[in-house]
Amino acid sequence: MKTLSRQRNLFILVSLVIPVALLMLFVVYPSVDLIAISMTNWNGVSPTREVIGLGNYVDMFTKSPDLWLSLRNNFIYLMAHMILMPLELCVAAMLNTRFRGANFVKTIAFLPFILNGVGMSYSFSYFFSPINGGFNQILTSLGLSGWIQKWLSDPHVVNFVLASVSLWRFFGYHVVLFATGLRSISTDVMEASRIDGANALQQLVRIQLPSMRLVFSFVLFDCIRGTLQCFDIPFIMTNGGPGYASSTFTLYTIDTAFEYNNFGMAATMAVAIMVIVILVYGLQNLLLKKAVKE
Repeated sequence: MKTLSRQRNLFILVSLVIPVALLMLFVVYPSVDLIAISMTNWNGVSPTREVIGLGNYVDMFTKSPDLWLSLRNNFIYLMAHMILMPLELCVAAMLNTRFRGANFVKTIAFLPFILNGVGMSYSFSYFFSPINGGFNQILTSLGLSGWIQKWLSDPHVVNFVLASVSLWRFFGYHVVLFATGLRSISTDVMEASRIDGANALQQLVRIQLPSMRLVFSFVLFDCIRGTLQCFDIPFIMTNGGPGYASSTFTLYTIDTAFEYNNFGMAATMAVAIMVIVILVYGLQNLLLKKAVKE
């Protein structure tokens, strides 16, 4: 018995040590080092780092107007995804009904999410090209040539074009998540509601939506995190241009580090986005716990 107890304790110890060691090595240490770099004016090359305290944080709030423009662009992505979320839920509810081909539709809708982001962005950059772009040709064939714009170079429309590409990529992913959440609801509860005379809308509002709080929380957090960290679509399609009109927070951070060799400020921006994500996650959990108690 003592041997079995020792083996069990050894197994538990090893099972804990390895994950904790990996967590310390790949999460905690890089995060601490990132915070340390954010308090310097390191250029990424010099062997020494001059400590300037909170100077980068002050400059980020007072001397970086392009950074706030980039953050506004992230907000456009977020609002686009939030507005389309009810439609995603409706599509998921329709796919959750018993009709032939539902699984095929889910597969087709999910395909854009698993496509390579770089290749997809290149494809859409050609699609919206002002020279031989397919989108302009479609408008011309429909007699809507007056609607043709410089889709990727006009500061007034470029962010909406990029946001639409992001919607196309993640729409099916969110639909599948919602459909999975709807399927997790007990069929007995749904059948009982039908017997009591509840129609499809009443079932959705009174039973399905309250039962999907965790799914909504995950999709919302994924939207916020994804839009804040959006990089591949604006980088490939416009490189943040014209100027910084379509730049995002992550793209501006990378330019600050590798184009302007200001790793201290770039680390400050990375810390800021990390703090924002943590705060959003904590706020969502708090609101979710309150909703569950109610």
